[in-house]
Amino acid sequence: MVSAADQSARTVRSGRVTANGIEFGILEAGSGPLALCLHGFPDSAHSWRHLLPELARAGFRGVAPFMRGYAPTALAVDGCYQLGALVADAVALHDALGGDEQAVLIGHDWGAETGYGAAALAPERWRKLVTIAVPPARLDARIFSDYQQLRRFFYVFFMKTARAEAVIAADDMAFLDRLWEDWSPGYDATEDLHNAKQCLRAAGHLSAAIGYYRADEPGLHENQRHDAYAAEHAALLRTAPQPTLYLHGDRDGCIDVALVADAQSHLAPDSRMEVIEGVGHFLHVERPGAVNERILARILS
Repeated sequence: MVSAADQSARTVRSGRVTANGIEFGILEAGSGPLALCLHGFPDSAHSWRHLLPELARAGFRGVAPFMRGYAPTALAVDGCYQLGALVADAVALHDALGGDEQAVLIGHDWGAETGYGAAALAPERWRKLVTIAVPPARLDARIFSDYQQLRRFFYVFFMKTARAEAVIAADDMAFLDRLWEDWSPGYDATEDLHNAKQCLRAAGHLSAAIGYYRADEPGLHENQRHDAYAAEHAALLRTAPQPTLYLHGDRDGCIDVALVADAQSHLAPDSRMEVIEGVGHFLHVERPGAVNERILARILS
C-alpha cells in the first residue's frame, strides 16, 4: 500500500521558473537530485507524466519544462529557436532548479538533441544522459543521405516554407494528428495531441515551434557557430562524455531504426542502445512501463 506521504511526494505539480531570460512553465514531482526531462515536437511536458512520478519514487526531483516557445513557457524575447538556444536553456535550468553534479538529463526528439549538446557543453553538471528517438549528430550525414528517410523527413523541409504555419493551423491542427499517426502507428495519441495543441494555440507559439526547424540546418550545426550561442552550437558536434542510454522504437515512423542500429558506437564509453519492440517514435508514452524501467536502471546505476 502506498502511504499518503509517498503519494504526495509522487504527485506531479505545476510551477514556473526563470532561466536564460525566459519564464518557463514546468511540471515536477519529488525531491532529490535533479532529473531534467526535455520534450520534442509536436509534444509537451505532459508526455513525461508517466516518468515523473517514477523518478520521484526513485529519489529524484523530476522536472519537465515546457520547452522554449511552448505555452505556458513564454516566447523567447530574442526570437531565437536554434538548437544552441535550447542547449543554453537546459544548462540555465540546471542552475535555476538547484541542480548539482548528481543531476541527470533525459530528452526525447528535440529534447534528445538538446541533451547531447547540454551534456557536452557542461559535463560537470550531468552524471548520466538518456536520449530517446533521435541519435547523435554524427549520424546526421547518413540519415540525411537516405532516400526513404528523406521522404519521411518531408515535414522538416516543409516547415521552412512560408505556408507551413497556415497549413499546420488548419482544421484544429490536423497536420499534427497525421504526424503522430505516421510516427507512432496504432497508438491512440488523443491525450498527447490535446496537450501539444494547447501549447501552440496562443498567438506566436505555433510559429515558435516551427521556428525550431527554420533555425536549424540538418547536419550543419556548425554553420550557426558565430551567433550568440556559438559555444552551444559547437558542443552539438562533440560526443557527450556521460554514460548514455539511447532508446529507439522498432516501429518508429520518423527515423528508421535500421539507420541508427550502430548508434551505441557513436556514444561515450559505457553507453548502451536499446531497441524497444512494438513501438514508434513516442515510445515513452506508448510503453511507459518498459521505457521507465530502462531509464531508472540506467540513472540509478
